[in-house]
Amino acid sequence: MTEQLRFRNLTLGYDRHPAVHHLDGAFAVGSLTAVVGPNGAGKSTLFKGVVGAIKPLAGSVERNGVDPQDIAYLPQVAEIDRTFPINVYDMVSMGLWRSKGLFGGIGAKDRDAIEAALATVGLTGFEQRAIGTLSGGQMQRMLFARLLLQDARVIVLDEPFNAIDAKTSADLLALVRQWHSEKRTVMAALHDLDLVKLHFPDALLLAREPVAWGATATVLTDENILKARRMCEAFDEHAEACVVAA
Repeated sequence: MTEQLRFRNLTLGYDRHPAVHHLDGAFAVGSLTAVVGPNGAGKSTLFKGVVGAIKPLAGSVERNGVDPQDIAYLPQVAEIDRTFPINVYDMVSMGLWRSKGLFGGIGAKDRDAIEAALATVGLTGFEQRAIGTLSGGQMQRMLFARLLLQDARVIVLDEPFNAIDAKTSADLLALVRQWHSEKRTVMAALHDLDLVKLHFPDALLLAREPVAWGATATVLTDENILKARRMCEAFDEHAEACVVAA
């Protein structure tokens, strides 16, 4: 297995209080992995560590030659400030920042790429709409269009199908499958276990600590899911990061 990302006794958290700890394992190049677990299991925290938004309290994230700028990140919709005065076109164009820089001009080829991304997600005609006027599904389509422009080798999706309509979920899932077919490494935090079993060959079950990681059919057993729930219920929110003896 060629590794894209490797975690070595990784502990992540805030103010010395771990949200994920003692995580060892790797995402293979071109893998499609669902990260699942109860609410509060540490899925979002793990993703913030993957993209470099937070630093480990202990252990390490090895990106194996992948620049953090070559990781495309879709945060939860709730983290997007929908009151910010920006339209759909400009928001999507921000996906070009890695290649254009913060102040790079947008040329004809770039405009074509933006229009193509909007068409792919079904938002042609929405270019001048303020993002605050979009429905939940339209907002998520817009964010996927921005991901398309990033053209990244690693794609991190935090609850990409949460609170959106079935048609939007199906359309965006098709894009996820396309990325997988292109040998990009994709990981997604998900709650719908039926969807995971149908479309994601690999899964990581988290409960602050890893419960199981591997082929989805062997990870998402009733026994493992019950164990994850009990582990999260028993977790001490005020515990400090612990150190595993070498």
